Amino acid sequence: MGRDHASLDVDETIYPLEAIYGAAYLFVDRCFVFLSRPQPQGVNVRLTPRTAATAAELEALAGEFSNELLSQAARLRLSQSTARIREYYTAAALRAAAAAPSVDDLLAELDAEELTDDPLEISVPWEAKHGDKEGEPK
Repeated sequence: MGRDHASLDVDETIYPLEAIYGAAYLFVDRCFVFLSRPQPQGVNVRLTPRTAATAAELEALAGEFSNELLSQAARLRLSQSTARIREYYTAAALRAAAAAPSVDDLLAELDAEELTDDPLEISVPWEAKHGDKEGEPK
């Protein structure tokens, strides 16, 4: 902890760089985030609040960042472990969309279809069925 900032050293062998970026992105509206690489597999994260903060608030900020870092790492690992399933469902959806008949195919099918009998005489106009406008049957 500094006087006006919180600083964390993050080990990239535990938290991937994508998880560090994800956590840092969620904090940019609350504080200034500075990332540096003091060692080959380590990232230093410096969080400086946009407004003055007490030591307790800085410690809470560092704790929230640590929790978000863990959440981002878990999301990333879950995403990686389910990538094959997502690829399968996407490919299946694209195959189904490609196999769907076109509008022209559907219209040709309707044109080729034989019309069945109309026992309820739905296709007969009302006037022809019940008479002309004066109410006389035809």
